[in-house]
Amino acid sequence: MLTAVRAQLGGALFRRVAGPDGPATRARIHETPGPRWFAPDRPIRTVHGDASMFIGGLSALLLQSLHPLAMAAVAGHSGYRGDPWGRLQRTSTFLAVTTYGTSVDAQRAVDHVRAIHERIRGTTSDGAAYHAADPHLLGWVHAAETDSFLRAHARFGARPLDAAGYDGYVADTARVAEALGVSDPPRDRRQLAERLTAYRPELGATSEARAAARFLLLRPPVPLAVRPFYGGLAANAVVLLPPWARAMLGLPRVPVVESLTVRPTGLALTRAIRWAMSPPPGRSGPA
Repeated sequence: MLTAVRAQLGGALFRRVAGPDGPATRARIHETPGPRWFAPDRPIRTVHGDASMFIGGLSALLLQSLHPLAMAAVAGHSGYRGDPWGRLQRTSTFLAVTTYGTSVDAQRAVDHVRAIHERIRGTTSDGAAYHAADPHLLGWVHAAETDSFLRAHARFGARPLDAAGYDGYVADTARVAEALGVSDPPRDRRQLAERLTAYRPELGATSEARAAARFLLLRPPVPLAVRPFYGGLAANAVVLLPPWARAMLGLPRVPVVESLTVRPTGLALTRAIRWAMSPPPGRSGPA
């Protein structure tokens, strides 16, 4: 009975994240022979394979929205409102392919994204021009994503890494960032913190950023029955943000409530996701 419940819940989560072609895509990523960008013992495999990514991903979207040019590109071209699950599935597939797939498939995925970025151009409501392929703009998206995934894993990961391990994670992500066109990405936590600080004068909560936060936190595209579960993940995504980012988005801090309620809920939810999506006893491989 418990195994059936796990299989049903894990399957539902996997379909949401990976899409209808998820099982075939997973098999291709993990079973195709050939060299990989990252060896099995690399930190990026540990971080990206953990349930903490559910919280880290939401937090990354909130943090990334604070760059007006990046947010204008997302608002104008990503279709995150009309097809939020499709965007999630494309992002999760890209992360899986570049982290676990063959070098050939990883490069093919990067080339596809770069071709899309090259076509995305426009101007903000203030008349500032943006281009998704701009190395500086890509650098912000990368730094915000890497910091969010790292923070989430350090707090909610099943097996948190040591200091050297998290530095190794930043170095691993730099491999993908360079392939995408980021110039000189950070390669350890110190450089990552310095890079985020360097971007801060460019950041601000535009109307598009606030609208994205409302969509992600208050009007998520999930069934009513799942809202409490999603709400717990979203609350922890907010808590995970740097204090200055929360202040920019106008998201209040309630330290006592966060310590006594929000963070324990995040731990419980990530454990539940981990249990649901892990293979049942006697079976190897993904759920």
